[in-house]
Amino acid sequence: MSSVLRPPAAGLVLLLALLSGCTVGPDYVRPTVDSPQRWRVDYQAAAEVSNLRWWEQFQDPVLDDLIDTALKENRDLRIAAARVLEFAARVDIIRSGFFPQVGYNGGATRNRGSREAVGGVPGGKRSYNDYSAVASAAWELDLWGRIRRADEAARAELLAEEENRRSVILTLVSSVAASYVNLRQLDRQLEIARETLQTRAETLRLFEQKRKGGVISDLELAQVRTEYEQAAAAVPPLERQIALTENALSILLGHNPGPIPRGKTIDELLLPPVPARIPSDLLARRPDIRAAEQGLIAANARIGVARAEYFPTISLTGLFGYASDELDNLLKGSANLWSVGGSALGPIFTGGRIRGQVHASEAVQKQALVGYLQTVQNAFREVDDALVNLQKSREQLAAERRRVAALSDYARLARLRYDEGYSSYIEVLDAQRFLFDAELQYVAVQADVYDSLIATYKAMGGGWIIEAQKTADGVDFPPPAPKAGAVPSFPPAAEPAGTDAAAAGYRGQGGDGVLPAGEQAR
Repeated sequence: MSSVLRPPAAGLVLLLALLSGCTVGPDYVRPTVDSPQRWRVDYQAAAEVSNLRWWEQFQDPVLDDLIDTALKENRDLRIAAARVLEFAARVDIIRSGFFPQVGYNGGATRNRGSREAVGGVPGGKRSYNDYSAVASAAWELDLWGRIRRADEAARAELLAEEENRRSVILTLVSSVAASYVNLRQLDRQLEIARETLQTRAETLRLFEQKRKGGVISDLELAQVRTEYEQAAAAVPPLERQIALTENALSILLGHNPGPIPRGKTIDELLLPPVPARIPSDLLARRPDIRAAEQGLIAANARIGVARAEYFPTISLTGLFGYASDELDNLLKGSANLWSVGGSALGPIFTGGRIRGQVHASEAVQKQALVGYLQTVQNAFREVDDALVNLQKSREQLAAERRRVAALSDYARLARLRYDEGYSSYIEVLDAQRFLFDAELQYVAVQADVYDSLIATYKAMGGGWIIEAQKTADGVDFPPPAPKAGAVPSFPPAAEPAGTDAAAAGYRGQGGDGVLPAGEQAR
């Protein structure tokens, strides 16, 4: 085949190229964002956010397994994946308008005419056959860019849904980690409550014996019994909270409510390094910001779709086939038929309908713009809040540690004073009560430090979302139907069958299959 186009073909290509350059509607320009110069809390010496799975830095294999299970079996994540597949299919629907629509039609009928009707066949055959086999084609010339703008909007919406899925991943991983830390907090508090209850039970038995011997009064016995009951009353609420937390965590894992395995205690969990990145990096990472920008790109493109309604729609049509009243003659040359034509359909007077559609599209674009800027502002606030909470919770934890140490000395000295007869047992009870409350509070603040760190990683986004997505993508979808009474599982597929494979049509720019922020899908 010659590499040189014939003059008619070259002219057609040139004409189509010129026509394709005419696209109505505004081109997208990324809005200017007022970024803060620095955070309220500065961590100059802190390690930067990496692309690694940050929860693995807690060094608890049980937590790692729980998060992997959630990424494979969580129902919200499966719904988000299905939505990406839906929007990928919508892109295919829109892109079909770039190509001629070719179809066929065949038929066979047996007819009987009326001799009495006007135009009937009084002298001919009343019954006759009619056979036809026709192929047709129609192609809308996208002179004004209506289809191109619709394709641009659809592709942006697909990218937005992919970012929404990553937002689900971000929230899911953070929620599982936070729930697990909360569970270990409750476990430790329950352990403290039970140890305190056991100690006070032994003290109560001792004082009951002393009361029988007349060594102490009823007042002192009542005081000891009060402290015992206080510790006993603290156990059931903690057990209830543990059960409810396990049930909630089970749902995040995609399982029915049930017990959750445990790994390291809250005292044994390691604190990962504090992330610190500049706002520009934040804009490039957070999926909610990327989704909001893709929504703005789609709304901007919809203006062009609406404005294209002002111009005529020009289509080329063609038909070729055969028609005959005898089946044997259907494919004869004398039975063929064809037609080639074009049509133009445009508005003259619509009563303001098109103008209203354009204004509505522009209003939607303004809403998307404000929503995008609001999302960016909210991201800055979340990062700043998380860093403040992390710093202050660490300061509070240090103070609580010193408080527990001081109250431990207070309880020890009060017991010595009581044993040596320098004070009443009321002083011992007060010291033990203060120490019990301080130990519970210390564990709660300890969990707050981990929660603040998790919230910081969540607010900063990060490349770890892509790493987590790889786990979610390596799952068969849709999941197999579960057996009655069984918890469904999702074994890894031989080849990833995630949404990236289904939406491969928009790959090719960037290692994660997402266009650079602000770039239009053409």
